[in-house]
Amino acid sequence: MNQPLKKIQLDKVHRELGAKMVEFAGFEMPLKYGSLMEEHLCVRNGVGIFDVSHMGEFKVVGPGSLDLIQKVSANDARALQAGQAQYSYLPNDQGGIVDDLLVYKFDEDKYMLVVNASNIEKDFNWIKQHNTFGATLEDYSDQFSLFAVQGPKATEALQSLTEVDLSGINYYHFNLGEIAGISNVIISATGYTGSGGFELYVPNAQAESLWHAAMEAGKPFGILPIGLGARDTLRLEKGYCLYGNDINDTTSPIAAGLSWVTKFNKDFINKEAILADKESKALDRLVAFKMEDKGIPRKDYEILDVTGTPIGTVTSGGHSPSLDQGIGLGYVKRSHSKKGTDILIQIRKKQLPAKVVKLPFV
Repeated sequence: MNQPLKKIQLDKVHRELGAKMVEFAGFEMPLKYGSLMEEHLCVRNGVGIFDVSHMGEFKVVGPGSLDLIQKVSANDARALQAGQAQYSYLPNDQGGIVDDLLVYKFDEDKYMLVVNASNIEKDFNWIKQHNTFGATLEDYSDQFSLFAVQGPKATEALQSLTEVDLSGINYYHFNLGEIAGISNVIISATGYTGSGGFELYVPNAQAESLWHAAMEAGKPFGILPIGLGARDTLRLEKGYCLYGNDINDTTSPIAAGLSWVTKFNKDFINKEAILADKESKALDRLVAFKMEDKGIPRKDYEILDVTGTPIGTVTSGGHSPSLDQGIGLGYVKRSHSKKGTDILIQIRKKQLPAKVVKLPFV
């Protein structure tokens, strides 16, 4: 039996703004409010605000917190200072990825993990299963709303709402401060757009107040509410992986280009198999490509070599509003993963030329 879709705290606000609501990861979420192109360029060039309250938040506290995080995640959380965040992933025991996530450190015995909405229950159970360290693990996803205020004008737009020096918060650092008269908001210099800005974690009771304050403060800077459609095109232009598309339970993190967050100087789940992948020459590779011709690549389209032989599959694709060009990510045989390699994308009955390129696209 299908579960009813969950609603985010500001569901009514988004509907009043004219959002087109769609099902995403078990939630009703705003896809767009107007033109996807306008929303995308608004974030790239100015400032936009996303409601991404579907994301999951877990609290990990107690003396065993770091040991648990070190066991279940591939990155090295020992490197974190209080007030710092880290990108990582949870390896499974089959050589794939349970999820990718952010790890926030508040102090030696207090962390927050931010996970993908579609994986909240799966991730929580996975981490709980490996908690032999006595850490206290709590899922408080339903208690928080999360707004991403993104774009080159985000700092300026939000600064009038807080005495915290926003320009003093370095990338992947955060501050627990007052904003728009609301205390203890997590103000995090992170995001999924590659255009700078902040993610604001706020208790549900104050969510609507913070949303309206941010919209008002952003008015002189042309702020717009932004939906998941533009969130996807923005992340694709930067080559950020999307769980369920570019990485999943069967994807090798090494093939996905996640070596940079895989630290073999510590013990973690399935370390040996991932190390073997790192040393393997046979593994497919996730590559970025640009279309040379008109044509929009989509997920699951076939990737071919120049003779028309299948060599891989598109995992994410679309039209880049910034470049006015088709772009995509996909796994190909290692022999075809070098930058500058000519490939073909099977788009319906046509085989259209594309080229492997270096990330980011923009």
